[in-house]
Amino acid sequence: MPPEHSQPYDFRPVTQKDLPMIAGWLGEPEVAQWWGDAEKEIAEIREHIDSVSVEPLIVELYGKPIAYLQSYDPHLEDDHPYADQPFGTLGIDLSIGLPDLIGIGHGSAILRQFVEELFEEGVPRVIIDPDPANLRAIRAYEKAGFRTMDRRHSVYGDVVLMAIDSGDEEEGQ
Repeated sequence: MPPEHSQPYDFRPVTQKDLPMIAGWLGEPEVAQWWGDAEKEIAEIREHIDSVSVEPLIVELYGKPIAYLQSYDPHLEDDHPYADQPFGTLGIDLSIGLPDLIGIGHGSAILRQFVEELFEEGVPRVIIDPDPANLRAIRAYEKAGFRTMDRRHSVYGDVVLMAIDSGDEEEGQ
């Protein structure tokens, strides 16, 4: 089921009960190739449930969980490689969990809606950092309005740093 323009997604906090479902998603081939070791990732998500710097979320479509989304503040972590971004910037990561929903527009639609909500809350910039080889994700992020800013290599590996600023939509970019 491809996304519809007026189709709102719901974003809710991850709970302990969601961890087995997320672990299953991380084991899917389309997801596993871009995320690290599933056990390590689940341990980090578990820690993020009570974190101040990272907000782990489940994306729901018509009440059904379909994706994992997290936002983070690079200024709340010591030596974060993106701490050079303007104050108030949030980073996000997204992974569609259900294979049959990958590649049909949900990624860019989810990001557009989530970013719009962040802008309404006063966030000035949102960044995302796909692997340079993840061309499908990069295209989805571009469709959501993100633009490439930089290529970086950090503790997170080789990434394409992409951003969207709160004024970009009004300027028609």
